[in-house]
Amino acid sequence: MDEHVPRAITIGLRLRGIDVLTVQEDNLSGKSDSELLDRAVYLKRAMFSHDDDLLAEAKKRQRSSQKFYGIIYAHHLKF
Repeated sequence: MDEHVPRAITIGLRLRGIDVLTVQEDNLSGKSDSELLDRAVYLKRAMFSHDDDLLAEAKKRQRSSQKFYGIIYAHHLKF
């Protein structure tokens, strides 16, 4: 889970049996998108995010054939 994903989403996924690790729990708060994706690759995990910049980093990696396990992107709605 990326840094700014609401805790309620993490809790909801865990209640449904999904194995979730947050950036904060992994002591990676404040790290760059590149560093976060590197860590996700090391852990063989996809990243969940609201961050458009993370999508740009993933696109860059995809174009250069760099390995990563995916991005789960949810647009953050404003009410």
